Formats: sequence, structure tokens, C-alpha cells
Amino acid sequence: MPITVWGLALGQALLITGNILLVSVTALIGQQIAPSFALVTLPVALQFLGLMGVTIPAAHLMRWLGRKTGFLLGNLTGVAGAVLAFVALSSNHFVLFCISTFLLGMAIGVGQQYRFAAVEGCEPALHSRAIGMVMAGGVLAAILGPNLAIWTEHFFPDRQYLGAFAALIMLYVITLILISLLPLKKPTFAEQHGDVRSYADLLKQPQLVAAISSGMIGYGVMVLVMTATPLAMVECGFNFSSTASVIQWHVLGMFLPSFFTGKLISRFGEIKIIQSGCLLLIGCILLNQLGILYWHFWTALVALGIGWNFTFIGATSLLTHTYRPAEKAKVQGLNDFCVFGAAALGSLLAGHFQMQLGWEVLNLLMLPAVLIAMAMVWISHRKQTFSSLPG
Repeated sequence: MPITVWGLALGQALLITGNILLVSVTALIGQQIAPSFALVTLPVALQFLGLMGVTIPAAHLMRWLGRKTGFLLGNLTGVAGAVLAFVALSSNHFVLFCISTFLLGMAIGVGQQYRFAAVEGCEPALHSRAIGMVMAGGVLAAILGPNLAIWTEHFFPDRQYLGAFAALIMLYVITLILISLLPLKKPTFAEQHGDVRSYADLLKQPQLVAAISSGMIGYGVMVLVMTATPLAMVECGFNFSSTASVIQWHVLGMFLPSFFTGKLISRFGEIKIIQSGCLLLIGCILLNQLGILYWHFWTALVALGIGWNFTFIGATSLLTHTYRPAEKAKVQGLNDFCVFGAAALGSLLAGHFQMQLGWEVLNLLMLPAVLIAMAMVWISHRKQTFSSLPG
């Protein structure tokens, strides 16, 4: 793999470490300082809204200014958001904390383009493996993220989670330095001035519909269940270390398969890998009906992580077959807007569903969505197959 891919993998690892750090503490901070229980997961939802809102502008900005400039601006936004979160938590200011998570979401949204930048840095035959390699950076995040949350929990004795945001500032500064040193490619003439189809014409492609729909539902289901998990575990009497441990194993499930997901896609194709991911999501839903012991949460969240990995990497790889060079920003921006919009909705609904419906019903509500994703991918694949037949 080119050095650019390895550098982006490390950058992704650092950014996901910060993201998992946020997942580990944000809902719990919401419990402490939110004015009502219904708003507990609002900071998490705003993080995903910031992520969703920046996707299309960031993609187009990089089309004209290049990946490096876009990534540097994203990391600067992350530094600002982490500093603001530190200040907000110091004064128990809920509104300010919500603004900070929105900024952090924007930074994470820009970082999601790392996987597309990796594709641009290697030959077409290596695209799925490059995406997998960048996503594999999350393995380091799975180890560092929750542990940073635990190690820094009482770093400031009078503020339980304040140390987490001091660590977050450091992570964004390190990533900023790393990106400034990487030899990222500048936009080509074809990317900036080539023909671009309308959204209506682009969405006539069955592969694009399959990629976006499976990415949306897979990510939305994963985020909703993941965000609700710490709340459910606290209700069941587990301490912070136990919830952080489950999140850590979940994140390992999300990213450890990335070392071989690209090879599986090369062998079996994106559609089969996406469908396998959906089956694992269904497995998570069913496991969460069996009980509320630690091993129930652990097993279900590992299955949830692996299922997300297959659906997300499979959908990302499938997406790369659907656009011309000049359409790259348009399609990538649209995809990430839809996918992370679903994630924002999932995080916003997590606290409300957990409070009003309970853990088991919350999980069962995810089952129809996953089945819809499987059906849409299958239908789109059939249409693509028939359209490619001669005559």
C-alpha cells in the first residue's frame, strides 16, 4: 500500500479514537447536565447533525482546494470544538456543550473523506483494500478511545469527564500535524471541469441506490443501538468501566474485520458482503432479546460492530463504481449526507426510545429497517444484473 494510505489510516485511527471517546462520555455527560431526560442524547445527535451538515460542502470544497486543505480545516474545527467542550463542561453549560459537539461532528464529517482520499492514492484493483486499511485504523481507536475515557475520568477531581476533552484536544493537534506532512494528491483538471450528471440521472443507477440505502440503514441502526447501550447498562446497574468495556469491544468489532473485509469484497463482491452485514445486525437485535447480563450486551454489541463494518465498507466500495471523476464530490457528498443523516436521527431517537420503550422494544424496532435494507440491495442488484444483459 502507498504511504498515503498508511498515513490516512493513522489519521483515521486518531480521529476515531476521539469519536469513541465522545461516544463513551457524551450521553453520560448529558445525563448530568441536560435540563430534562429527553435531551440527554441531544449532544450526541448534534454531533451527527454537524457531521451530516458538513458532508456536501466539504466534498465540494475539496474538489476545488484539494484534500489536504479540507482535512486541515476539519482538524482545526475539531480543536475548536474540543476546547469549547472543555470550557462548557467546566461550567456545566449544556447549550455550550451542545454547540461544541456540533463542531466536533463537523470535524468528524470531514474526516470521513479519508476513505475516499485513500482510494485516490492507489490503483483501482486495490480500492476496496485501501478503504479497509483506512477503516482498520479504528482498531487502535478501539483500544485507545474507551481507555482514554477511563484514564482521564478523574484527571480533574471536581469534573468527572473533563480530562477526556483535554485528551481530545491533543488528538486533533497530532492529526493536524500528520495531515500537513502527507503527500495528498491535488485535484485534476478532469475532476474540476468534467461533465456532471444531475442527481436524478445519478440515482437511476441501481448500484448507487443500493450503496446509499444500505449505508444509511446500517449506520443508523448501529448508532441508535450503540448510543442507547450505555444508558441501558446504567439502568441495569453496571458501572462506567463496564459500559466503556462493552463499547471498546463493539468498536473492535467495527474495525478489526477491516483487515480482511476488502479481500472478502474482492472475492465475493459488495452485495454479498453487505447482505452478510445485515444478517449480523439482525443477530444483534435477536441477542438483545435474550437478557441483560454483561455477556448479552457484549455479544450483541460485537455482532453490531461487525455488521456495521460489512455494510459500511461494502457500501463505500460499491459507491466508487457509480461516478465519473467530476462527479466524485457530488456523489460522495450526497452519500455521506444521507448516511450520517440517518446516524443523526438514530442518535437523537436513542434516548427517547430507551426511556419510553425500553431496551428490548428499541432493538425490535430496528428489525424492519434492516430487512428493508436487505430488500433494497437485492432489488437494486437484480436491476443492475438485468440492465447489463445483452439485448
